[in-house]
Amino acid sequence: MNFVEQLDGKNCLVIGAGVTGRSVHKALLKYGAASILFDENKSNHQDVVNKIPIDIELAIVSPGWRQDHKVFNKLRKSGAEIMSEIDFAWKVKQEIAPNQKWIALSGTNGKTTTIKMVESIFESANINGRACGNVGQTVIDSVCQEKPLDYLALELSSFQIQWSNFAKYEAVALLNISEDHIDWHGSFENYVSAKLKLSDHSKLVIANKNDPELSIRLTNSAIIWYSLGTPAPGELGMVENLLIDRAFSQSASSAHEIAELSDVSPSVPHNISNALAASALALSIGISYENIREGLKKFKPDHHRMELVLEKDQVRWIDDSKATNPHAAIASILSNFNVIWIAGGLAKGASMEALAKRCIDRIKAVILIGEDRELIAQSLQHVSENILLKRIDKLGSAKQLMFDVVRQAKELAQPGDTVLLAPACASMDQFTSYTERGELFQLAVKELV
Repeated sequence: MNFVEQLDGKNCLVIGAGVTGRSVHKALLKYGAASILFDENKSNHQDVVNKIPIDIELAIVSPGWRQDHKVFNKLRKSGAEIMSEIDFAWKVKQEIAPNQKWIALSGTNGKTTTIKMVESIFESANINGRACGNVGQTVIDSVCQEKPLDYLALELSSFQIQWSNFAKYEAVALLNISEDHIDWHGSFENYVSAKLKLSDHSKLVIANKNDPELSIRLTNSAIIWYSLGTPAPGELGMVENLLIDRAFSQSASSAHEIAELSDVSPSVPHNISNALAASALALSIGISYENIREGLKKFKPDHHRMELVLEKDQVRWIDDSKATNPHAAIASILSNFNVIWIAGGLAKGASMEALAKRCIDRIKAVILIGEDRELIAQSLQHVSENILLKRIDKLGSAKQLMFDVVRQAKELAQPGDTVLLAPACASMDQFTSYTERGELFQLAVKELV
């Protein structure tokens, strides 16, 4: 009896009642399982755990649940099988879409941009595929659709990777690793281990040679590296204004043009790096150079990712609200000059020291908001005692806060400056999401500037 058939009549628990959990719950019911949705209520957290039925046979976990949560202790004691949504989707795929192939990527930053570049390349190549996972549709919904897809391109977080053990990939790309989600993983080493675990589940590993953590920790000679430098045989890289492939070309001595710098928008270093990673994933499954170039040309970044909101009186206003950790903020700041930097929120255990050292010469002034703003202030003051810091308190609504921020930025801004929202922190202390934070920034700029 196969996995899908075994679900019929099985007592299942879905951990997490968000988008992923509801998709898993729907799939379980479709295949005849008895499914219960579980989500914690922090006010009566232990009571909820105690009420979980002891006859659960299979529990499926949505991303973000810590492995030491009390609910899992109870499930393990009862003998229940516990698996991630990714592994559940893989097992279902093996039965209902056995010819479907998966590629994946992960990294601290650039995941969504890169996976959507891959999806744009799919469209240009008329590939029957979709980006899913931590972006767009859930993986289980993508697997269970009526007409099976030939390819899935998965964006995976460290949470999803840590929980997963069964899924196998044709190729995976590792974009970068820097401090993030330390509060969830417990340490930077645990976070790194979760990310690198992905490389153990793939036929082919693609990695960013410019990233110091990856270049030190990945020692397998079979890895295909990409970088912003001139590519050696077996690598992808840059030659003048061209993106070049020397890994998938016909011979080790040959090189092939993938695209021109102008085909990638915005043509800032970290986005060129994303384009190289997307190109390598596409090449790994046989997509042509012409289709890759066309897909990159058609691709437009998401809202709140290095989005130019306004350019007026020689001042640029840029929304990079999606820069929710220091690594992303560094890339954003170093893509600009004379930066009036809007920063702060929830640091999630990350250090701001490396950001301060690398970016201080680009920063003209800092407008600080949010719970962990003093962490940023202290790191900057260690590097420069004279750095101009302005703190804005939330005295009313989130909208009022952002309007106060933009008023302050407008007072500081002079011709040649860039006002940059790239907070280096998560948003949930003062906003519902990075999206709301970016939308309110854009609204304030349009109304006040």
